[in-house]
Amino acid sequence: MSIVHSCHQAVWHATRSQLFLIDPHTLRLLDTNPAAGRQSGGRAGDDFAAIAPALSREGFDAALAAGTAAGTTLARTDGTSYPVTLRLLRVRHDDRDCVLAIAEDEAATDVLQQVQTRFDAIVSHTPGLVYQFRRETDGRVSFPYLSEGCQALLGLPAAELAAQPEQFAHLVLPEDRQSYLDAMASSAATLWSWNWEGRIWIEAWKDVKWINLRATPHVLPDGAVQWEGIMTNITESKLEQLEVRASRSRLAELTAHIEKVKEQERTRMAREIHDDLGGNLTAIKMALAMLAARLPEGDDVLARKAAYVDELADRTIDAVHRITLDLRPSILDFGLVAALEWQVKEFAAQAGLACTFHSNEKDVELDADQATALFRIVQEALTNIAKHAHASTVTVRLHSTRTHVGVKITDNGRGIRSADRAKPGSFGLRGMAERARALGGTLNLAHAPGGGTVVAIRIRRAGPGDGPEAATIRAAIT
Repeated sequence: MSIVHSCHQAVWHATRSQLFLIDPHTLRLLDTNPAAGRQSGGRAGDDFAAIAPALSREGFDAALAAGTAAGTTLARTDGTSYPVTLRLLRVRHDDRDCVLAIAEDEAATDVLQQVQTRFDAIVSHTPGLVYQFRRETDGRVSFPYLSEGCQALLGLPAAELAAQPEQFAHLVLPEDRQSYLDAMASSAATLWSWNWEGRIWIEAWKDVKWINLRATPHVLPDGAVQWEGIMTNITESKLEQLEVRASRSRLAELTAHIEKVKEQERTRMAREIHDDLGGNLTAIKMALAMLAARLPEGDDVLARKAAYVDELADRTIDAVHRITLDLRPSILDFGLVAALEWQVKEFAAQAGLACTFHSNEKDVELDADQATALFRIVQEALTNIAKHAHASTVTVRLHSTRTHVGVKITDNGRGIRSADRAKPGSFGLRGMAERARALGGTLNLAHAPGGGTVVAIRIRRAGPGDGPEAATIRAAIT
């Protein structure tokens, strides 16, 4: 007959204490728990006097009558003995009077106490709440263990939260509560670490805190899932992080605004140079032609002077034309596809490289600021290829969809190293990345198959109400 009739089976098998169920008349063992069996080797039918040779029958009866714990020694199967604290209690088992002997191994108790002391010291100096959290198969939750950090972190005594464990979910702000429950369910299903951060309302201080929860799950024999972990207050670091994000957003917005103003200024300067200088140079050319026609015949010196001035005027007109195109290519007025195709041809002629351009559409409708910024990124990428790549071929591909526009610039040069991206003077790469980010897009660098580099730019088409600043804020926040 099992002891389960007088003592809960789980306690009987799980306790560290050695339990002996004894016939009070014969002192024969009726049952022993696993802890007692391991230490003493005692089994049902054995004589308890052989296990406790230092305890006489008179001493046994006296200890039973007193009901208090007393020190004695028990024998192991190998003949050695060990000190214990022994308590004898009268119990009923199978409708008969029995004696329950509870022996506590003093050495093990001391070690356990030392371990407990060290654990308490570690927990007390841990910044946060050390806890155990359990979820039953029917969804009920409990906190089997809560450290004293509960009061400092949550504003609740540990005993109060342990008595009402469902309170914790209600501390989480409504807008963060679903992510908390989803993270718990995911951790329970996958048995991966539960790592969640969110905001809780501290009623005691009428304040909101950011907390981070990290815990490791395991499944219990009854199917429940139990986590051991720690909760910490991350309010200060989280607010700093949010401030950094907001600062980056403001900086990115300012950068986008500066680029927009710079392009507007370039456009104004290009127009003034073209209109004023171009007009004046054309007038000079016409005046030179009239003067040259009136030069005395046979005056070769003046004729050569006039020809030189006319040639100088032509070179100046070409320079004005080149500077105007650098400031703002008028070809952009004909659309992005035409502008990129022209730029690739110009680059091929200037750099002496084999360059090709492909587009999946004949025309791509973009906001003027987006088209200009994308053109500038491609322009800078081609400039970098000419300076650093040592390439012989370059391919530029424009791909447009309903929501996004992408450009890939591929060369067969020496490739780009990680150190090149991080070096202090790489303003070209940073400028390209910032322009892409200002458009709410991305810029990626990768190694091309067979050698070389691929620069991939992908931007989102501006929708109703969108602008460069709006795209910049979205990109900075995400």
